Amino acid sequence: MLYDNLDTTGGRLIFAGADTVALAEKYGTPLYLMDEEKIRANCRAYRTALDACVCPGSSAIYASKACSFAGIYKIIAEEGLGADVVSAGEIYTAKKAGFPMERAYFQGNNKTDADIRFAIDAGVGYFVCDNFEEIDALDRIAEEAGIKQKILIRVTPGIDPHTYAAVATGKVDSKFGIAVETGQALEAARLAVSKKNLVFEGIHCHVGSMVFDSDVFIRAADVMLGLMAEIKNKLGHELKILDLGGGYGVGYYDGQGKIDIPANIRAVAEHVGEAAKRLGIETPSLRLEPGRSIVADAGITLYTVGSVKKITGYKNYVSIDGGMTDNPRYALYQSKYTVVTANKTDAKDTITADLVGRCCESGDIVQPEVSFPADIARGDTVAVLTTGAYNYSMASNYNRIPRPPIVMISNGADRLAVKRESLDDLILNDII
Repeated sequence: MLYDNLDTTGGRLIFAGADTVALAEKYGTPLYLMDEEKIRANCRAYRTALDACVCPGSSAIYASKACSFAGIYKIIAEEGLGADVVSAGEIYTAKKAGFPMERAYFQGNNKTDADIRFAIDAGVGYFVCDNFEEIDALDRIAEEAGIKQKILIRVTPGIDPHTYAAVATGKVDSKFGIAVETGQALEAARLAVSKKNLVFEGIHCHVGSMVFDSDVFIRAADVMLGLMAEIKNKLGHELKILDLGGGYGVGYYDGQGKIDIPANIRAVAEHVGEAAKRLGIETPSLRLEPGRSIVADAGITLYTVGSVKKITGYKNYVSIDGGMTDNPRYALYQSKYTVVTANKTDAKDTITADLVGRCCESGDIVQPEVSFPADIARGDTVAVLTTGAYNYSMASNYNRIPRPPIVMISNGADRLAVKRESLDDLILNDII
């Protein structure tokens, strides 16, 4: 079964040992639920595999953009992961949560001077420099701060990850990184080596998302290791870190399959070790940046049905009290999800309808062509599965709709991790 933290026996959906219908009644809907034990297990799968791999000193770095709130940083800190942060907001949240900032890696293609100063003041361990201007600016600001800042340089290896175009970021033509193919990555390395206030420790790439095997990472590693050898041979600078980014996929529906992440990590690491030896460079320590594969299958979202519209001879619509404000991924990517009627799991699904949201937008569709029980009706609880990644983090207040809360479940016990936004929260910054 694709979902090992769900039980549909007894007519009600049980998630991580908790009754989802009871939680919907207790906290209201829309409601994000997250399984803490699943998050920890996913973290440990990466940590254990990287600790045991042939590349010494390797580690996993949680990609905060997948889901960022204070509680998640506490968990990943306890599980020994680093944090990939992409904004002052993520840095601030991580620091407030007590995350050890020396394990933070600051990403992004356009860090302002204010961002750079904020990150340095926060004690961020590594900057992942995206362009020539950033290298110059960071060197200048590090000198002002009286520090030597560790950096990686983000490059684009020109690898096609065979994934959605919207989340493919390793191609030469990308807003992210510096191209290897054009020779510009070597020139960026030359610039970094010349800077007195920067400690150039490695190179980084991110080839895309929803990758289900290691071929794309192995092909990227070959390009990256070739660049590392070139940097050593031409610039006399030996790099220590090879960051291959994130991208391992998760299953959103039955039939999509599951990936053996430890086995894939082992295969990538063994290839890197052999290739480094062949190229005459030190075996680098690996960095991987899982986000989706840490939190996606640890989350579900609960909704309450408001109306069931049956247009005779055409189609049906089931409307819920959430939508594109708490899950914009179908509108953006036509993402597929599994949907369960949480209070009628023992009923046979006999009608098909689009699951749609409450926003004044015709594109507010959570999932088309969903199977529901014939008696689906106002007041029923609907669960959308695998929503732990890129749902809360991409939520908005479109139509002035407050964002839902996050409830964390651990060993069947529930606790509030993020409060539901109130109407007063919506006008907090308004000048009245």
